[in-house]
Amino acid sequence: MKPSDVSPRLLLLALGSVPGLGGRSLARIATRNELLGLSPKDFLKLSPEALIEDFGLRTESAHAWTQSHQEALDSARILQDKLDADSIRFVTPIDASYPTGLELMDRNPPGVLFLHGNERLFGAKTFAVLSSRKTHEAGLVRMEQAVEEGVLEGEVLVAGHDTPEYQRSAVVPLRWGAPRILVLDQGFYKALGHSLKEEPFRIARLWRHQFDPSTDLVVSTIHPLRDFFPSANAQRDRLIGGLARRLDFVCPSPGGNMEKVAKSALKAGKSVRVWTGSRVFSDLIALGARELA
Repeated sequence: MKPSDVSPRLLLLALGSVPGLGGRSLARIATRNELLGLSPKDFLKLSPEALIEDFGLRTESAHAWTQSHQEALDSARILQDKLDADSIRFVTPIDASYPTGLELMDRNPPGVLFLHGNERLFGAKTFAVLSSRKTHEAGLVRMEQAVEEGVLEGEVLVAGHDTPEYQRSAVVPLRWGAPRILVLDQGFYKALGHSLKEEPFRIARLWRHQFDPSTDLVVSTIHPLRDFFPSANAQRDRLIGGLARRLDFVCPSPGGNMEKVAKSALKAGKSVRVWTGSRVFSDLIALGARELA
């Protein structure tokens, strides 16, 4: 691809594939390019030293970009064509539609979010019901009850799809014909099939034969053409925490990722409730959480 053919948006998509470049870095690059009047062609000429000194990039990221930017741009072009064909959008922190709640949870939020479906749900009153793996049956039942309570109050559930805990919560809105935001820890085509029409887990297919993008929204930080990504589970959980305005925790494991999400949410000023049967109930209550009776 010729440098003159690179648009500012394609440049951000390519930069988003560089390890270590998060939302703050991409926003800084886009803002500084605009302030200095630098075109993508001009940016591609910059040395690693200039990227480090003038744009604040880490040494590893600056060298990774300059050494492989042509490959990253070619891959971004292929991806962009695929996204356009399948009605998948991507947003970065400079876009007005980028969810503002993510910056409350993370100092350096995801640089690129891939979206498919009903983006109007970002403006809804969202909530999440979270629990660590191997939650006992009583906890799973309480999760379902908490989700049903939120759905019947007109709230929109944010959930994952590939653990028993997430599935128990994500299936509840289907029973009521309510919308969901599903956060993936894998690429869209891995989760929804090549046509993007499959419900991402088996139990959901008992209630709805196909995924409905006019009702639901799927969100992922994972490259749509990839199956998995290192640390994807932790990214998924934090992303759910960032997208939810209220977070209910049923059985978060002490010291586990769910407890970390709960503490980050409390620090960010989000509404957090914790089930009385949780082993970390007292700790989270002391930090400002409320009781989920």
